Amino acid sequence: MSVDSILAASRFGLAFERLRLEAASQNIAIANTPNAPGHPARLMRAVAPYEAGFDAAVGATGQGSSSEPMLVAMNAAPREVHDPSDPMADKNGMVSYPGVDMVQEMSTLVEASRAYEANIRAFNTLRGMALHALDIGGES
Repeated sequence: MSVDSILAASRFGLAFERLRLEAASQNIAIANTPNAPGHPARLMRAVAPYEAGFDAAVGATGQGSSSEPMLVAMNAAPREVHDPSDPMADKNGMVSYPGVDMVQEMSTLVEASRAYEANIRAFNTLRGMALHALDIGGES
């Protein structure tokens, strides 16, 4: 496995975790925003385009896709609240909100933040090792 493929895997991990943070933040931001009548809520999720295993993702088998992770909008079950005074209420007085699971979203924020930090540490460790190897090779 080459150093470039390890760095590429680390860069992919950084991009993926950044998107997970962005998706969870957007979902939390819309949690208390009413849905327009007839329009379902759409929650954001980060997806990785790799279908093969880790070895293919880092290029060890040469079968991995080089696509970047992306955000996709997924339909969410609505959360109905009875509030006839709300202008967004339907004829029965129900207001539809996105069904955001705050515990899951906050857990995703913490998990993605820690994974992002781990990817940064791995990237910097490999970079430091490569620089140290150049220093050792330069003294010969």
